Amino acid sequence: MTTYILGISAFYHDSAACLVADGQIVAAAQEERFSRKKGDDRFPEKAVEYCLAEAGITGSQLFAVAYYDKPVLTFSRLLQSYLETPWISFKSFRVSLPLWLNQKLHIPAVISKNIPGFEGEMFFSRHHESHAASSFFCSPFEEAAIVVVDGVGEWACTSIGKGMGNRIEMLREVHFPHSLGLFYSAMTQYLGFKVNFDEYKVMGLAPYGTPKYVNLILDNILDLKSDGSCALNLKYFDFVHGLSMINDQLCTVTEHAVRKPESELDQFHMDFAASVQAITTEAMLRLARTAKDLTGAANLCLAGGVALNCVANGVIHREHLFEEIYIQPAAGDAGGAVGAALQVWYEALENKRTASKDAMNGAYLGPAIQTDSAGTYLNAMNQPYIEVDQALLPKQIAGWLAEGLIVGLCQGRMEFGPRALGARSVLGDPRDAKNQTRINLKIKYRESFRPFAPAVLEDHSQDFFEMDAPSPYMLMVVPIRQDRRLNEEQNLKETGFAKLKVVRSEVPAITHVDYSVRLQTTTSERNGCFWQIIKEFHNLTGCPMIVNTSFNLRGEPIVCDHIDAYHCFSMSDMDVLVLENFVVTKPGLELNYPEGSLKEMPKSEG
Repeated sequence: MTTYILGISAFYHDSAACLVADGQIVAAAQEERFSRKKGDDRFPEKAVEYCLAEAGITGSQLFAVAYYDKPVLTFSRLLQSYLETPWISFKSFRVSLPLWLNQKLHIPAVISKNIPGFEGEMFFSRHHESHAASSFFCSPFEEAAIVVVDGVGEWACTSIGKGMGNRIEMLREVHFPHSLGLFYSAMTQYLGFKVNFDEYKVMGLAPYGTPKYVNLILDNILDLKSDGSCALNLKYFDFVHGLSMINDQLCTVTEHAVRKPESELDQFHMDFAASVQAITTEAMLRLARTAKDLTGAANLCLAGGVALNCVANGVIHREHLFEEIYIQPAAGDAGGAVGAALQVWYEALENKRTASKDAMNGAYLGPAIQTDSAGTYLNAMNQPYIEVDQALLPKQIAGWLAEGLIVGLCQGRMEFGPRALGARSVLGDPRDAKNQTRINLKIKYRESFRPFAPAVLEDHSQDFFEMDAPSPYMLMVVPIRQDRRLNEEQNLKETGFAKLKVVRSEVPAITHVDYSVRLQTTTSERNGCFWQIIKEFHNLTGCPMIVNTSFNLRGEPIVCDHIDAYHCFSMSDMDVLVLENFVVTKPGLELNYPEGSLKEMPKSEG
């Protein structure tokens, strides 16, 4: 009989569920994709429902539910913080206490209430152990060093461990409040972005600046130790006792006010972002060295929200401290659901583990597009569409991209984690310099400074990029090769956002202002139809990559189903929408189809 274990992460941010059957990941999804509330932290009711449906089971058939955190330990940390400064902490205490008393301290009751029929066992993993398990147990390694860095778990903010076979041993921890993740989030707030949502904007802004404030930060705000741990000067932070990450005293050190959201970004903000990123990269590098010294392992696994910092990951890779690096694609809290479930299977139930391949299956673990439902919906919307032969679709899409069209692609199972990897993606031609601005401003409605990622044929990656390893989950930033760069002198002369006007390479739409890219490498085995599109684009143009960015509008979660995708398509300047093999175009756009590629003509009855 199959042993089903459901992993759950919830009640902090980005709640999710993951179903494991006899140690194999069957399904995983974030609640935000169904609820359409970005970063939804509520119990993942819809995600659980989907996971059970994907396996064709009910709650009564679950052997166990594993929660990714120990709430009592977390509550003890909060209680201690409140008791240390009761007057200062009262406002924060008053806000958080009802949620703790009604939900977080009663997780077993919440689970029983929300999973009808469930009568199995319940397990609770420590937060950082869930992260560690999500990376190591999914990795192809029999043995590896593990580094977990995030805001905070129960007490741990940074952890180093070692994975061996079906066991994980945690070796060292840095405890709250001295958190690299909370430092990065606090600086995100200082720069006028949203905490827990916009940290990647700081990373994207950094290359426009010079890290001239590194010493100021290290001398006053964060003490970075030689082993990668850090100590925060708490006089500048409010998160320990209050509802804000920072306080006004931070501005006395930087001599600049907190940036108001949506206000203009100037050179100071760019330089400060560059400084924050430089310190974070150095801290992560030191932690990786410490992990190497402590474990002697040949390989490294990374997890926790800071493991989504692709710049730091790329630097660790280029230092060649380890033979291989595996990063959990859902490195944030959502991935804790995966880790908690696998930890029960391997450590609690003591099942043997044979590591041979990446257990995340390309992160394609979410619901698939249902063409019958999509067709019915499009007809109901009185929307004309074309059905294209599936076998010919990749060549068709490649042709549209080469013509300069922007394509929204919604096919196969949805990705798990924050990255769109070709199942819920917006695609474009990387050779067209205008596409960076066009996709940012007219399709995603987001800041013009933010770069786009290339999805490249893995066996052609080194033709363009200084990268000697796969990067399947778009989690490493790497340099573009010197011989592919253009206009370096002009780019050096320009400052700030003026750099956006410089054509910096043969593929300008994906080349950031510092000649870096956030790389996704693709293979036929892992990426299927998405890989075929890139292959056809290469055949047609000689360029082995396309622009790949997430299929969503600003502030919204990535689309889940055909309804979300059609809404996003309708609200943007996107040219073509592909729902599995149904093609929708904007009014007035005529597409060319080769003979034999159409299965049916438009079904709309007008």
